[in-house]
Amino acid sequence: MKVTILTEREIRECVNLNLDVIDKIENAFSSIALGNATVPPILMLEIPEVRGETDVKTAHIHGLESFGIKIASGFFDNYRMGLPSVSSLLVVLSAKTGVPEAVLLDNGYLTNVRTGAAGGVAARHLAPKHIRTAGVIGAGAQARFQIIALAQVRNFKRLMVYSIEPDEIAAYQEEMQSVLDVEVVATDDVETVVRNSDVVVTTTPSRKPYLKAEWLHSGLHITSMGADVEGKQELYTGVLARANRLVCDQKSQCFRLGEFHHGLTEGVISEEDDILELGELTAGLKVGRKSENDITVCDLVGIGVQDTAIALYTVHKALEKGLGVSIES
Repeated sequence: MKVTILTEREIRECVNLNLDVIDKIENAFSSIALGNATVPPILMLEIPEVRGETDVKTAHIHGLESFGIKIASGFFDNYRMGLPSVSSLLVVLSAKTGVPEAVLLDNGYLTNVRTGAAGGVAARHLAPKHIRTAGVIGAGAQARFQIIALAQVRNFKRLMVYSIEPDEIAAYQEEMQSVLDVEVVATDDVETVVRNSDVVVTTTPSRKPYLKAEWLHSGLHITSMGADVEGKQELYTGVLARANRLVCDQKSQCFRLGEFHHGLTEGVISEEDDILELGELTAGLKVGRKSENDITVCDLVGIGVQDTAIALYTVHKALEKGLGVSIES
């Protein structure tokens, strides 16, 4: 049996965050809503003394001959050592025999791509059709990928950014202005970003909420993707109470891990509320934004169908280009 090994360099040669990838992730969400995917709970290990966690995510999209399993780590003090905060690898296995078919040594790149793509899917269905200013909280990797994905589905002229790490801001401004050809404005606080943006993406590993309900305004869309374990929280729960539409990638996970978990704990929302899954929107089963005046919130914790989708897409693209090394297992 042969196993294909792909390095990060090779993966970057064949996979970028573009509309094709966003469409693939959208289709993966739809497979859940249509009953065409098996998605087990996340296996998660925390190492709090170094602000670290490792997650294992997987899913089988019915009808596909292969599936992916991802081992992903987020160690958020790594920047102090000049290391990336996120790392991961993906293993592709046969859905017929269970034998390994490929190992993707992506060092977190594919996690960043598929997570950014999910933000693009959320914005496609929930953000106002016409926006002028986007906002982002944080200036790390996902602050880049989320906004690059947003730019694939919405046009905007200005990007406002706030980060508690001021050393990251200048590099972020320079890079994003070059990549997107938009004005990037650094701000002094989160409130300024929220009050002046049409779409806000929160991308931090914060364990204390910082985005307040009183800053929300008509027509605002928020995508929150930082709270992917129980202890993390970016939004005060009052934000959930004020929103006209609440959406998440998967309720079973968000009720256990994400922003909605905190809303349930504090009694601000209940599991019986009209909370939608992103796949219901992408499959055309439900409507996301009903009015340009709606305030919408999407909670993303990341689910295994994204990893299977991006893994199989990557292997397909790599084989097309003749990339990778095959070894006998």
